[in-house]
Amino acid sequence: MTSQAWFLLITFVIVLLVLSWPLGRMIDAVMNGRFRWGKIVEKPIYRLLGIDPETETGWLSYCIGLVLFNALGVLFLFLLQCFQAYLPFNPQNMPNISVDSSLNTAVSFVTNTNWQGYGGETTMSYLSQMAGLTVQNFLSAATGIVVVIAMIRGFFRRSAQTIGNVWVDLTRATLWILLPLSAIFALLLANEGVIQNLSPYKEVQTIETQIWQEPAKDLNGEIVLDKNGDPVLETKTSDTQVLAMGPVASQLSIKLLGTNGGGFFNTNSAHPFENPTAFANLLEMLCIFLIPAALCFTFGRMVSDKRQGVAIFSAMLAIFLAFTIAVTHFEQVGNPDLATLGVDQTQTVAQAGGNMEGKEVRLGIAASSLFASVTTSASCGAVNSMHDSYTPLGGAVPLILMQLGEVVFGGVGTGLYNMLVFAIMAVFIAGLMIGRTPEYLGKKIEAFDMKMASIAILITPLVVLLGTALATMTEAGRAGILNPGPHGFSEMLYAFTSAANNNGSAFAGLSANTPFYNYALAAAMWIGRFGGIIPVLAIAGSLAAKKRIAVTEGTLPTHGPLFVALLIGTVLLIGLLNYVPSLALGPVIEHLMLWVH
Repeated sequence: MTSQAWFLLITFVIVLLVLSWPLGRMIDAVMNGRFRWGKIVEKPIYRLLGIDPETETGWLSYCIGLVLFNALGVLFLFLLQCFQAYLPFNPQNMPNISVDSSLNTAVSFVTNTNWQGYGGETTMSYLSQMAGLTVQNFLSAATGIVVVIAMIRGFFRRSAQTIGNVWVDLTRATLWILLPLSAIFALLLANEGVIQNLSPYKEVQTIETQIWQEPAKDLNGEIVLDKNGDPVLETKTSDTQVLAMGPVASQLSIKLLGTNGGGFFNTNSAHPFENPTAFANLLEMLCIFLIPAALCFTFGRMVSDKRQGVAIFSAMLAIFLAFTIAVTHFEQVGNPDLATLGVDQTQTVAQAGGNMEGKEVRLGIAASSLFASVTTSASCGAVNSMHDSYTPLGGAVPLILMQLGEVVFGGVGTGLYNMLVFAIMAVFIAGLMIGRTPEYLGKKIEAFDMKMASIAILITPLVVLLGTALATMTEAGRAGILNPGPHGFSEMLYAFTSAANNNGSAFAGLSANTPFYNYALAAAMWIGRFGGIIPVLAIAGSLAAKKRIAVTEGTLPTHGPLFVALLIGTVLLIGLLNYVPSLALGPVIEHLMLWVH
């Protein structure tokens, strides 16, 4: 890694720590009802909605309410897209969206995935962007937060039959955490040059005249062919360009803070209207990690042992740093086929400047690689470079970070509750080693808890591998591949990994806006999201009902370096072993083909 890359990485981590520690304290106060103005503002909202804030429910009722709430969100967003041509705030007269694409996008944004099989500025009206996508960016993020808060309650409550009130939790997460933070970061991003308006698209004069060729068409719109059957090409020129406008800053802030990731523009955070400066790029990366990192410290406060939160944070940070260094190294080394001979003409020198393919020159390799690591660690999916253009092992890093279960900070809420599931698995393994009943934070880990933890860990790999196998075996799946061979397989594997882990980033190179992929990926996103949430809430209910046992000499300390190492090992072994054969068929074999001639 270059000195610039080290400086950027160290700066990012330091600023993240400075911001996330106090935010963790604030989240603890808000979600436990200790916010001074909370009850005053919330009271009329609860009265209007007919909610009794003092009534709590068990895990099953909590779960049913959460699933139904999100299902209604899918229905609303689906209908909004299907009828957007007849609705206001559509200055570009965007047409209605097809049923399969509407369903895919609705499920995508409700599950916090934000997989996009469409180009935002050429498909969605302003109303669909604001009332549909942006609203779900808030609500899907709030869903993740309330699930992890419910799980934490399971650890510190004793002999309790309830884990909270889902409607109160959703209200507080949205009103006091997501809304204020998104407003602050929207203003900061707008100050950096991110656009925010409701103007029609603007046609502007270009500096140079553009010249291109395209097939000529007759009066009926059919392509004209020559005597050999080839299209007749005609030369076109233009000295204007249409620039897309829209309410970008307001959507951008919550898509990053909520680890949603769906871009207003098709090129996402590589677009200068979404990510105009180096400082904006740093702000966006901080937005992605801010709440997931802060929740680690919230966890420590809520269980009355801040060391527990620091241990979880340390495990996440260690994995993140290792993979970030790896992807930056592979990209700065570059492509061996483009390496050159040194001055003495005997020693091969790495590709000059590293692998800049698919990256913005104004950002460079260091900022692009760090962004790639951040967004795939955090279940966000926003991208400022094309992951498909990374070197084989450089592109494998974002893929592996998702396959670990999005626990390296992970999505808002999802990262922490998935890491806590791995922590339960880690203490179970440690208990087996010494023949002692495993316990975590004073709660015995019993058969039911391990069954639910196993389901939560295995459901996503099952969906990913079955989906990839289905795409590989069917003509409809193979039809989307633009790059045959190992790279094409990596593209399919990446797509289902991204969908089931609710990340949303794309490897590109895969034509995924087809009925097959729209329906298959929608199913993967829904199962991946709620197939994990349901067992996590079941664990929360089980733990809350248990008494807290006293710490003895035989209790495994879960706040020191030994436990951090055990947790990291558990994540790497259990989280990644499921994918080793598929990784060997994709990025690993592609790397060997590239470097071994």
